Amino acid sequence: MLAYRVEKQAPIESRPLRATNLPLPEPGPREVRVRVTACGVCRTDLHVIEGDLRAANLPLVPGHQVVGVVDALGAGVSRYRPGDRVGIAWLRGTCGACGHCTTDRENLCRESSYTGYHRDGGYAEAAVVREDFAYRIPPAFEDAEAAPLLCAGIIGYRALRRAEVPPGGRLLLVGFGSSAHIVLQIARHRGHEVFVVTRGKSHQAHARQTGAAWVGGPGDRLPVPADSAIVFAPAGETVPAALEAVGPGGTVALAGIHMSAIPPLDYAKHLFHEKRLQSVEANTRDDGRKLLAEAAEIPIRPRVTRFPLERANAALIALKSGRIDGSGVLVVGGG
Repeated sequence: MLAYRVEKQAPIESRPLRATNLPLPEPGPREVRVRVTACGVCRTDLHVIEGDLRAANLPLVPGHQVVGVVDALGAGVSRYRPGDRVGIAWLRGTCGACGHCTTDRENLCRESSYTGYHRDGGYAEAAVVREDFAYRIPPAFEDAEAAPLLCAGIIGYRALRRAEVPPGGRLLLVGFGSSAHIVLQIARHRGHEVFVVTRGKSHQAHARQTGAAWVGGPGDRLPVPADSAIVFAPAGETVPAALEAVGPGGTVALAGIHMSAIPPLDYAKHLFHEKRLQSVEANTRDDGRKLLAEAAEIPIRPRVTRFPLERANAALIALKSGRIDGSGVLVVGGG
């Protein structure tokens, strides 16, 4: 099968993903093999490829927003049949027995493993996953639309929960990429007023088109304080401003897996008045199931820019340089 694999972490501008012919992966016990039709490109893929995240397993096929069709079953599989359309997300395995796993906090399991990090992901014509970590894709979405929901959507959904927005409250989004443009649609559906701070003019225009009540750039003053904020930008210098932008009792959730250093905080300016700063780590499978159900009900309409699999390096370069509004998706095998 054709796969795009990274052998050594390097800047994406050096085009470190190499086309490789690999054997079709064979599903193990209780695993399914998925013929990939679409795979979202994610900033986490950049962190893995460029070395912001320590390499867990090289050489590696990245990609963890995978949509495709089941075409082979391992021993003992009972949930799926060949021809079922499924998704593979970032979280791909946990121990199932620790205190976190048994209290609905499996995203904190110390034995967790991840797609496109510990095991090969979806920048390929096929991938395997345990059946209990695959998701049924609602018929409301075509394959390329569904792909960004599997990380951008799921992580945004969890970040929205961690942000603790009160009913009818105001939500600030810092950065407006793949995850934020999905969260904005969910938040509006729930009755929240949404403010957006982002640098790029095209991203600002996209936020307005998606329904943001106010859009500005870094340093612009919000019309009124927000009740909660989610920081999607992987830039630590945005955190103090987000804390200043929320009112008393406000919560700021940090949605990224990687962030540059956060500057020193001033207690009176940034944290007093019972403000809260929360991080977000991965997701639970329940997050994924609930996000897909709510996204289908709304329905969410991700803005998708399609790239053929052969242009995986180019897609990630475009993501890094801010030239994708919404979500970039690799289309595999005519899917």
